[in-house]
Order: sequence, then C-alpha cells, then structure tokens
Amino acid sequence: MTAFSVLDLIPVREGGTLEEAFSAAASLAQAAERAGCQRFWVAEHHAMEGIAGGATSVVLAHLGNATATIRIGSGGIMLPNHTPFQIAEQFGTLAALFPGRVDLGLGRAPGAGPELQRALRKDLHRAAEMFPQDVAELRALLTGEPEPAIRATPGHGADVELWMLGSSLFGASLAARLGLPYAFASHFAPDHLDGALALYRRDFQPSAACPRPHVMVAMNLFAADTAEEAEYLASSQLQAFVRLGTGQPGKLPPPIADYRATLPPRARMMVEHIGQASAIGTPAEAARQIRAFIARTGADEVIFAGPTFDPALRERALAAAMAALADGPPLS
Repeated sequence: MTAFSVLDLIPVREGGTLEEAFSAAASLAQAAERAGCQRFWVAEHHAMEGIAGGATSVVLAHLGNATATIRIGSGGIMLPNHTPFQIAEQFGTLAALFPGRVDLGLGRAPGAGPELQRALRKDLHRAAEMFPQDVAELRALLTGEPEPAIRATPGHGADVELWMLGSSLFGASLAARLGLPYAFASHFAPDHLDGALALYRRDFQPSAACPRPHVMVAMNLFAADTAEEAEYLASSQLQAFVRLGTGQPGKLPPPIADYRATLPPRARMMVEHIGQASAIGTPAEAARQIRAFIARTGADEVIFAGPTFDPALRERALAAAMAALADGPPLS
C-alpha cells in the first residue's frame, strides 16, 4: 500500500512573521495527521528570509509536541553543515522525546555561498566530499555498530529511521550501498528520477533496518474546487521558483491569476520543467495525476510539497486529495 506524507519548508509569506510560519507548520502537521499521512518532514535551509526551517531539530520538537502519532523528520538535514556527533545528539534527543516517531533524512548538497560557509565555520565543499564517511559514522553513533570511539548521549541506541535523500545518481548509489530507504526530490529536480530509482533498485544491498528497496518520491500538490483555482494557488510557489532561479529569492508571494501566461519563454520553460512532478487540479484530477506518478515510479511512498499563501488552503487541499485517493482503487 502506497503511503503519503508531507514536506514543509516552513514558508514565511510576504507580510507575515516567523511566529505565523511556525504556527502554520504545526497546524499543517496536525492536518496531515488527521488525513492519515505517514510522515511530516522539514527541510534545512539557511539565510533565506522566506524559509524558516534552518534550526531543523528545534522545529521538529515544536511539531512533535503539536502532534501525537505522525512521524516527524528531516527532509533533510544537510550533513556537510554539521558534524555527525551533533546530529546524533539532536536526533537522539528527539527520539527520546517522541519515541518511535523520528526520521532522519540526510542530504549532501551544502547549498551555500562563501558567506554562509564563513558563518558555519565550515569548508562545505570539502565536507560534501566526506559525506559517505560521515553518513557511516552517524549511523554507527546511533546504532553502535561498529562501536564508535565515543558515545553520543542522547543518540546511542536511539530509535531513529535513517533515510538517504537525493536528486542525482550519487545519492541513489549511496543509499543502495548502505541499505537505506531513498527519497528523491522530484518536486524541484526531476531530471534524474527514473535513472536514480533504477540504479537504487538494481544495486540495493539489504540491511537490518531496510531489508528491501524502499522509494519515496516528492510531488507538488495543489487541489481546489476548480482547476483554475488550483492553478491560482500554485502560482505562489511558481513565483518563488522563478525568483530563486533568477537570483531574487524572498518571502512567499501572494497568488496571481493566469501567472504562467505572464511569463517570458525562459521562465515558462522553468516552471513547466519543475511541473513534471506536480498534481494540480480538482481533488479527483490531482488524485489521477498522483496515481499516474506512482504507476510510473513504482514508489512505496509519495511526499507532498506545495506551499500556499493562505496556509489554511494547503490544509484543505491535502485533506481533499487524500480523500479522493482513498475513494479510488487500492494503491499497491
């Protein structure tokens, strides 16, 4: 049975505040839990005024306290920004606070310019080269196999589900070699999706934690009463993508009617490219698009991205899409 989850960047909207963004994230996590979602993940970004998930483990503690059963986790922690020991302590703490509910998704991309590297006191490009070794060290710190030279407390023996994240063949290959479940960032980087999943499944080496290949794919989800309204809701994210792609990032903007029609050809190609992994339309239309994507990828799980300027409309879209998926034939 295919599982469904939610990815949130903790968006800060134009005219909004950090306090509102964190409150909206907790409300969305509660909505995801009510809808029967498996996980609620938060992504680590830094020095971006429109994204508030930089202190990811702190945000996850906030979300854990706001929910009761849904798994909470990182989608993901960019390990080059940290030491494995620090992350073991942070997620070991979360696992003790929220037993049986904590995921640790790991990514390699430092995503940082020289200013952030100086702020983090890290050579992030060199740290990225050490990523495979750091993942192995982090797993040893959590599992005790092999026994590390120093124990992380909290951390050692913690019930944390490790995931590998990626948008390229590198992450797929490493996930397969380490026997980890694999999540592909197809919602913004769809190019290598099919090749990465094929490589992961072909080369997968079973582990105690993950005896068989397990794939999650990401989709943008915007559902509303009409297809036109869903496209209107999606325009906030599309604007954010275009601004980021043209070096003008900022807070999440309000939606614009017929936004695609206003774009020059290059920007229109950008949003169409990203839209390869999107479900936009009425709940029934969105459910059909999600089912088609599952059929294409053979995914075990789908995680939904897609911020809306009005956070309540994202909660409504999620509930409606989940209900439409439940009304259809069984997903396997």
